[in-house]
Amino acid sequence: MLTFISGSEEQTRRFAEEYAKTLKDGDVVLLFGDLGAGKTAFVKGLAAGLGIESEVVSPTYTYLNVYGGRLYHYDCYRLSCGEDALALGLADYFGENNVCAVEWPQNIASVLPGGCKKVTIEKLGENERKITAQ
Repeated sequence: MLTFISGSEEQTRRFAEEYAKTLKDGDVVLLFGDLGAGKTAFVKGLAAGLGIESEVVSPTYTYLNVYGGRLYHYDCYRLSCGEDALALGLADYFGENNVCAVEWPQNIASVLPGGCKKVTIEKLGENERKITAQ
């Protein structure tokens, strides 16, 4: 388990960029944290670490954004259960030749594959975050 105290969004992105180097195709990273904790900032760092240059934005209203055909970024905040994810076809991409980063995974817990990696981002102050990655 890795623990990092970030003092800025940039530090969060740099930590995630290094973390991305530990990932392999098929990995699913579950991102836990309150609204505004920095989950999307973390995904921006994952993208950079995976060599993806596309601009990363929150998929709040689309549920899923795909970057470079390699990073699948989910926002499940508005889903109420795993069956919602199944109905939208979101679970189809788990275990493929990609890395999936899932915000609000607790909302679709019933359809998540086993062996997922977990990242928790806790607000410690206005800009300070505690990031715990497994």
